[in-house]
Amino acid sequence: MAIALQTTSETITKSINNYYESFIELLPRIALGILVVILGFLIAQLITNIYKKRILKRAADPLMAKFLAQAIKLVLIVIAILLALRVAGLNGVATGILTAAGGAAIILGFAFQDIGKNFLAGIILAFNRPFNVDDTIKVGDFFGKIKGLNFRYMHIKTFDGRDIYVPNSDVLTKPVENYTADGFFRNEFIVGIGYEDDIEEAKKIIQDILDNNNYIVHDSEHDNFVYEDELAVSTVNLKIYFWVDTFDYRKSAIIVRGNLIRQIKETLENKGFNLPADIKELKLYGNEEDIPLRVLQDSRDNEKQTTE
Repeated sequence: MAIALQTTSETITKSINNYYESFIELLPRIALGILVVILGFLIAQLITNIYKKRILKRAADPLMAKFLAQAIKLVLIVIAILLALRVAGLNGVATGILTAAGGAAIILGFAFQDIGKNFLAGIILAFNRPFNVDDTIKVGDFFGKIKGLNFRYMHIKTFDGRDIYVPNSDVLTKPVENYTADGFFRNEFIVGIGYEDDIEEAKKIIQDILDNNNYIVHDSEHDNFVYEDELAVSTVNLKIYFWVDTFDYRKSAIIVRGNLIRQIKETLENKGFNLPADIKELKLYGNEEDIPLRVLQDSRDNEKQTTE
């Protein structure tokens, strides 16, 4: 029994010594591997910074350039880690990590479906998408300018100052309305004139205003016009269509529209046109015979009567 215990003790001691000696032999290579990882991170950051400074500013597609910068950095870091494991003499560990990563990818794919969907959607959007940086788009209920595209989400800056981060999968699967793809957007509004007014004369006045406005688009492909839209309760409604340059959506589509409404309203009033409000109808029900009314005289009339 004592001999068996002595033999076991000697075996354990010998194994520990062998592992210790192996570790001492590998220690310089492990240190070199750690150095490779550190250098890999620094090189990846340096290459990414050079890419951003020299290529990103000249890129015709900033979103694609930023996405590729992130991908390049990630790939370089992974390569640095695998190279460090080889330098450290841990080829088996590197192979095991790759094998485990493949299996983990399948398991995590089921566990984190949303992350996987957004990641794949981000890759697809980087190479094929209907928008670019600073385009004005609408995705679902979110409306604003594109500011960035990441592996997981898209950054939208709304016109009221909010920062919205929309998952890439939503951008890929939902309809995307791009208001600035070609730089043109048709805007509209309605003006109501009285039934007694001359419709053709009102249309001519409005058309002249549209034709002489320098802030809307005038070319053969984009017509600005006005037509009779509806016979409303108290007005004949005229609908005005006009095209604007939407690379600056807020200025073109909002400010220009407001200025046109003001100009048309003031011009029609100066020309003697009526712009009636909606008519309110009062009805008597049941046994009510009339509606009591009280007429209030102007305070100056009251003072005059008092004086007399």
